[in-house]
Amino acid sequence: MDALETRELRYFTAVAEELHFGRAAERLGMAQPPLSRAIQQLERRLGVTLLERDRRGVSLTGAGQVLLHEGRAALDATTAAARRTRRVGGADSPGGSRNRLVLAVKAAASHELLQKLLDAYAAEPDAAEIEVLPSGTCEQEEMLRDGRADVALMHTPFNSLAGFDSEELLTEGQVAILPAGHPLAARETLSLADVSDVPDLPLARWPRHGTYPPGPGPEIHDQTQLAQLIALGRTMALFPDSARAWLWAEHTAVPLADAPPVVTHIAWPPHSRSLALAGLIRTAARL
Repeated sequence: MDALETRELRYFTAVAEELHFGRAAERLGMAQPPLSRAIQQLERRLGVTLLERDRRGVSLTGAGQVLLHEGRAALDATTAAARRTRRVGGADSPGGSRNRLVLAVKAAASHELLQKLLDAYAAEPDAAEIEVLPSGTCEQEEMLRDGRADVALMHTPFNSLAGFDSEELLTEGQVAILPAGHPLAARETLSLADVSDVPDLPLARWPRHGTYPPGPGPEIHDQTQLAQLIALGRTMALFPDSARAWLWAEHTAVPLADAPPVVTHIAWPPHSRSLALAGLIRTAARL
């Protein structure tokens, strides 16, 4: 009675996220009637109501909210197990190395630290191949949870380390990256208040968990787009000081005097039994 099938969780999660049976059925590639029957059967088995249905639409009950949260985590775990198993067996890269780790990093952050880590680890006996997977802001968490990555460089306070083991590697300040010709770029330092509401230079917005925060700034999809929009005077962004490594001639980095420090951690799933990962963590801790 307490066991749940992956198929049931996929069905329920789709309905709970869409809050519409038709859209959920289309997303799942199935007809609506069998999807409705599957959700009703799941509710009977669990003995609870997961969804309220009325003429205004579909909404989650308290029990449904719990199952959505727990179900997402369970689906991520099963996906991660499949991905990491395929990676270790070489099935995801035919002809490639089976001794391989995927390291997720925020694009353009901690460039010097990353290079030092890769060089130091490559010198270790029996070092695994490291595939570097650049990501947007806060995507490293999701990549670790769903198995796209085995390990990640994460940055507090921007990333959450909840549910991961981690080792602190570097602490640094923050800078505002601005168009070189903007009046603020001539300042020696700035405050968070100085950059929070600049009408002609709104802060860039990165997605978090698939959605963009509200605001007038442009929605950013990748590092190259951000760099170009800053150079054109359309936006600015806040980054760790190490982001100076990717600045263009059209950019200026100004220190933020009152911004909290950014701490770079190397993070990994707590249940990992990978000897290659353990070796990488030991190397990182010695830097």
